[in-house]
Amino acid sequence: MAVVEQLIRAESDGSISFGNYELPEKKKLENFEHNGNLLKVKTYKDITKLESNENFVYESVPGTAVTSFRETEDGVEFNVEGANDAQITLGLLENTEYSVFVNGSSIGKMSTNLGGKLNLSVELSGEGPIAVKVTK
Repeated sequence: MAVVEQLIRAESDGSISFGNYELPEKKKLENFEHNGNLLKVKTYKDITKLESNENFVYESVPGTAVTSFRETEDGVEFNVEGANDAQITLGLLENTEYSVFVNGSSIGKMSTNLGGKLNLSVELSGEGPIAVKVTK
């Protein structure tokens, strides 16, 4: 899998792909319309961040490339790739417990805080895309 050269794109299956962890300097793209929402992405080697209608959706440190990102009523799922292991923060429902799966294996249940943020670590190290699924 490669980085997303255009920073963000809509996929034919209704999902989105975004992020470029190979950029040496921060780049951003605003007002990308997808399914009635305005998305904004900021990305480079140190961080990748996605907002929808000015609300926090996704952040990784260091930067990552995300493909097949899809939000549902029950959570979110996507594939992520990066040059190094990443700390990922997702914007979900506040005070809610979620089951978290990485590459099909459960890493347990996690609860969001008052702001609806859920934090997880993913071992990437340039190994290719890793599937992440978070469900209520």
